[in-house]
Amino acid sequence: MKYLAMIYGNQEKWDSFPADAWPEAIAEQEAFNRKYRESGELLGAYGLADVVNARLVRREEGVPVVTDGPYLETKEYMASFYLLDCESQERAEQIVADMPFAAEDPVELWPVLHESAADV
Repeated sequence: MKYLAMIYGNQEKWDSFPADAWPEAIAEQEAFNRKYRESGELLGAYGLADVVNARLVRREEGVPVVTDGPYLETKEYMASFYLLDCESQERAEQIVADMPFAAEDPVELWPVLHESAADV
């Protein structure tokens, strides 16, 4: 079954990390990504742009309307997400608990119930 793991944050949080800590944090994350890609359980890992780049797109009377986002006005926003393919929810939880960022903040885990765009 597939699972979506989401890391939340905000620019203030990212700015609070000492600049010299980033190379080690990135190396730890890349080691995590490599480990689970090789096991076949990590299908993709995606870091999102800062919130100022988010856009809301809707259609009004057949015409696209684009405004600044994000949809929710919150302190934190989804900063990155991971798509896992695991044999069980327990295995997905083990993998997510192994994420370097899980030592700092919780990571949200959701089962993916429908996959209509598979093999695209």
